[in-house]
Amino acid sequence: MKLEFIEVGQIVNAHGIRGEVRVQPLGQDPAFLTRFKTLYLNGKPVQPTANHVHKNLVLLKLPGVDDMNAALALKGTRVSIRRDDAHLGEGEAFDQELLGLTVKNADTGETLGELTTVTPYPAHKVYTVQGQREYLIPAVPGVFIQSVDLEANVMEVHVWEGMASDEN
Repeated sequence: MKLEFIEVGQIVNAHGIRGEVRVQPLGQDPAFLTRFKTLYLNGKPVQPTANHVHKNLVLLKLPGVDDMNAALALKGTRVSIRRDDAHLGEGEAFDQELLGLTVKNADTGETLGELTTVTPYPAHKVYTVQGQREYLIPAVPGVFIQSVDLEANVMEVHVWEGMASDEN
């Protein structure tokens, strides 16, 4: 299902004494977060005055956060974006939007279950589908993932032998 707001990070600490905060990205490349002029902290729009990538984190300078104590007060705050501001390509979706999709075998039409987990790995992500059996499906479009329809809440996949966790 398409979401209006997508969580993209969490403030994990202050950075320095001038009020910058460290944001740990949730599943995205850190540079992705620096593209947005408006971020949402607890549902309230905020326009960072500066942002840049530092190691695997994003450093943000937020208006009204001028010292370390103010930055530390934001620790644990989730950072979101509006989905429409992301300008994703056709057929692209955020991991959060995939959770709960009904997964069907593209070849037989059989319902396999519900997508419950997206696990990132170095080569690609793996989708866990829970139904009568548990399936681990590599997130490789065109090979395993046939289609994703967020409006209909359905993902079609090609199932290969050995994808069910109870198969040898």
